[in-house]
Amino acid sequence: MTTDDYQQLLKQISDTYTQGRIRAVQAVNVQITETYWQLGRHIVEFEQGGKIRADYGKALIASLAKDLNLLHGKGFSRSNLVYMRLLYLRYPISQKPSHQLSWSHYVELLKLDDELERSFYEQQAIAEHWSVPELKRQKAASLFLRLAAGKDKADILQLAAQGQIVAQPADLLREPYVFEFLKIPEPWQVSENHLETVLCNHLQQFLLELGKGFTFVGRQYRITLNNNHYRVDLVFYHRILRCFVLIDLKINEVQHHDIGQMNMYLGYFASEENIEGDNPPIGIILTKNKDELLVEYATYQMNSQLFVQKYQLYLPDREELRKELELSLREVEADE
Repeated sequence: MTTDDYQQLLKQISDTYTQGRIRAVQAVNVQITETYWQLGRHIVEFEQGGKIRADYGKALIASLAKDLNLLHGKGFSRSNLVYMRLLYLRYPISQKPSHQLSWSHYVELLKLDDELERSFYEQQAIAEHWSVPELKRQKAASLFLRLAAGKDKADILQLAAQGQIVAQPADLLREPYVFEFLKIPEPWQVSENHLETVLCNHLQQFLLELGKGFTFVGRQYRITLNNNHYRVDLVFYHRILRCFVLIDLKINEVQHHDIGQMNMYLGYFASEENIEGDNPPIGIILTKNKDELLVEYATYQMNSQLFVQKYQLYLPDREELRKELELSLREVEADE
């Protein structure tokens, strides 16, 4: 057997295996959309069951989100349930969603109120095999409106096709909704570089050894808002304070949007993760500003006096965290 023959066999097996995995993920995506359509139907039919049920309104979605998360874990946020309901309303049984698009595609499409515009993007996504990022890009570029207003529609479509982003096989295999639906733990290592990994290792151990009530919840903890996926570096729950503590690492200088992003995370945890009796979450941003390490606390709907009087008693102070961060950075430099 020649080396070329072996390499060809290796490639054949690898290609067949990759294609098999992709087909498996595509099959799961079909089942996700079908299942969520059915769940949306259950919600709508319940709402239509009489005036009392109809008056339940927003409280119904909030109650379902809370109880379904307790029963089945992540995947039943209020926003996701709202989209399930919309899927059934906008795609009745005679116009059920296409099996050629994923749930992520349909969340983007359901954001469009105009039926004609939504149908246009759906058909283009199917015909051109658009990935979700490409669908978002074409929507942001107002392709539908430009076609509606433009005379040379063929040129506009050709221009749109030139910017197409083709999804790679690995992108499909890392689809967060698939992990969520199948209850498969997501690999946090995917989005961490070496420095962030070392810092997370040190901080995770440091906080757990403080003996002040920290319990570990997750690392690179994914949250999904408006069909965009974000990851919080470290998430703890504090047993004494009865609140989540979120930690975000910024290796470079902190930007204004970093503060806004932490506030967004805190709002998500307050509305989606908190249960009855939980206090508002706390955020900690660790960043490097020029040659100085900075520690910033972010509080959610809490006055500074309450934070100092109660919360600061159990949370590590800024100097403790800054020293731990310095120690971690020195160890990284020593290893290199």
